[in-house]
Amino acid sequence: MRVLVAGLLTAVYVIVLAVVYVVHVWFFDVNVVFYSAIIDATISCAIVAAASLVIRARLPFDGFSLALLVVVWALGGYAFAISGPALFDRSLSFYILEKLQQRGGGILESRMADVFKEEYMPEFRLVDVRLTEQLQSGTIAIENGCVKLTPRGERLATLSRFIRTTLLPKHRLLAGVYTDALVDPFRASKKGPIGYECR
Repeated sequence: MRVLVAGLLTAVYVIVLAVVYVVHVWFFDVNVVFYSAIIDATISCAIVAAASLVIRARLPFDGFSLALLVVVWALGGYAFAISGPALFDRSLSFYILEKLQQRGGGILESRMADVFKEEYMPEFRLVDVRLTEQLQSGTIAIENGCVKLTPRGERLATLSRFIRTTLLPKHRLLAGVYTDALVDPFRASKKGPIGYECR
């Protein structure tokens, strides 16, 4: 009986999340897709949790079991945000599939880099999207036309660099060859000033 009720409440949560998400993205402003989906999941979780508390006397759960169920919903909402809207919003892999479809099913492998430089960047307004996300996250600030790291951004960049250089695969398959190129992608970057640094 408990499993059935938990399953029904979880189904209600999924339905509420779907409705809240669709209403949000169709009728309200969205600053960052991932954060928006997290907010939707939180609102949905709160709605179903509140409704569960109202009918708690009829539920076969004690308070602790209901709290665990709410945690499961919250984790499910987080998984939805990452594996749903954020994935489709950010996925270069899906872009490649859509672009191949748009171009009749095939693109010369030797021209894929051109597709990314000449089509992907402007079509998806990639720079604008990523700068907006970083501004909303508080990791950068734009002052007098100069994009600068905030203290939070500095900490995250240090953490990211540590994870990349120590915890990412050192033998990753790229273009048919196993390499550690992405463990330190700046290795081949030009050293010293390039000309676009802030003065």
